Amino acid sequence: MKNIFINCAVTGAILLTMPAIAQVKKESKFNLITLDPGHFHAALVQKTDLNDVGSNVYVYAPQGPDLQAHLSKIDGYNHRPADPSHWNEVVYAGNDFFNRMIADKKGNVVVMAGNNQKKTEYVKRSIDAGFNVLGDKPMAIDNQHFEMLKSAFANAAKKKLVLYDIMTERYEITNNLQREFAMIPEVFGRLKKGTPQNPAVEMESVHYFYKYVSGSVLSRPAWFFDVKQQGEGLQDVGVHLVDLTQWECFPDRIIDYKKDIKFNSAKRWPSEVTLSQFKAITKLNGFPEFLKKNVVKDTILKVYANGSVNYKLFGINVKLTAKWAYAAPPGSGDSQYAVLHGTRADLYVRQGAAEKFTPVLYIEPVNASVDFEQTLMDKLKLIQAKYPGVELKKQDKGWAVIIPEKYKDGHEAHFGRVTEKYLDYLRNGNMPKWEVPNMIAKYYTTTTALALAKGTK
Repeated sequence: MKNIFINCAVTGAILLTMPAIAQVKKESKFNLITLDPGHFHAALVQKTDLNDVGSNVYVYAPQGPDLQAHLSKIDGYNHRPADPSHWNEVVYAGNDFFNRMIADKKGNVVVMAGNNQKKTEYVKRSIDAGFNVLGDKPMAIDNQHFEMLKSAFANAAKKKLVLYDIMTERYEITNNLQREFAMIPEVFGRLKKGTPQNPAVEMESVHYFYKYVSGSVLSRPAWFFDVKQQGEGLQDVGVHLVDLTQWECFPDRIIDYKKDIKFNSAKRWPSEVTLSQFKAITKLNGFPEFLKKNVVKDTILKVYANGSVNYKLFGINVKLTAKWAYAAPPGSGDSQYAVLHGTRADLYVRQGAAEKFTPVLYIEPVNASVDFEQTLMDKLKLIQAKYPGVELKKQDKGWAVIIPEKYKDGHEAHFGRVTEKYLDYLRNGNMPKWEVPNMIAKYYTTTTALALAKGTK
C-alpha cells in the first residue's frame, strides 16, 4: 500500500491519499465520507464498487490503529486477485476530524461504523450540517441517545435527507423465505398472540468475539469491550432481531412506538473474557485503565454483552435474546435461531450441528394432513416465481426448505446490497413510509429494554 503523507503544522493532523490500483473513475452522483471507522463494517460497505459512487472516498478520523485497520481492509479489496475494487482513500487524520469534515463538505453521504459512544451525536450533527447518513447499527445505545436520534430523524425529514441504518439480516436468504412463507395465510395461517411464557415470536443470536473477517482473524479495539462505548448485546446486535421481528411479522405496517409496544420484562448478564483471550483479540498486553473497573481476580473481564427482552408488538408476544461468547465451536460461527408460530404452521430457522452450522428454514404444520401438503406444494409456486430453484424436502415434522447455493452470498456481501438499496432511496426518493417510524420504534425497543433490565424504568 503506497500512502502519501502531508503534515499539517497548524493542527498536527495528517493528510493521506491511498490511490486505487486502477485509473480513478469519474466523480459520480454520490461521494462517500467515512467517519471514524472503528468497526470493520465501515470497510465492508466498500467491499465492491458501487453504482453512481465516485472512487474518491474521504475519510475523517483520529490517528491510530482503528484507522490503519480500516485502510488495510480497503487496500486488500483493491488488490485482491478476483474482482478488485477501485477505491481511492483520501484521509484526514487529526483530533479535529469531525469539525474538519463539516467544514470540507467533500461528499454527500457519511458512512458511520465505529465507536457508538458519540455515534448518535455525530449522526445528528451530520444531518444538521446537510449530509445524508448511512449508519451501522446501533445508532442509539441508551435512552439519552434515543432522544437525540429522534431529533436527527425529524431534522432529516425537514432537510429532505436520508438517514438509514445497515440492516444486513434482511438480505439473508432464510430470513427472506421465512418472511415470504409467513405472508401466505393458506400455509402459515396468522401469527398467534402467544404469552410471555410461550411467545409467538422467538429469536436468538449468538456472536463471538474471536472471528474471521475477509479471511483473516479480526483484531478488535479495546473499547469494543466497554459497553459504554460499544453498547450492550441487545442494544447492539439485538437491533437486528428487533428489525427482523418488525419486518417479517408486520411487513409494510407503520409502528407507533408510543402505543404499539408494551414491555413484559428484560434482563442482562455478562460474558467473561480472560486476559489471554483479550490479548488474542486486541493484541494488547493487558486491560486498559477504562476497563479495569469490570475486571475481577485481575484476569477476568466481565462484559455485559448479553441481553433479553420480552414484549408485545401489536399485542403479539415476542422474546428476543442476544448473546456473546469468546469463540465459536469448530466449523461454526455467528448463529441465529428464529421461530414464528402461526395458526397453521410454525416457521423455524435453525443453525445447529444438525444443519452443519448453516441456517436452514423448516415448515412444521400444526396439524399435518394431505390437504395441507397439497396446499403447501401449490403455494410453493409463488415462492419459486421470486426465487427459482427453491424446493421442499419432507422431514419427520414437516419440510426443510432447500435453497440453491446461488442465493447464499454470505454476510459480508449483504453490506453492498444494503448500500445499493440506500443509494436507490437517495436516487429516487422512494423510501417506504414505514421505514423511518419503524427505525424509531426499533431503537425505542432496544434502549427501553436496557433501562428496564437495569431497573431504571
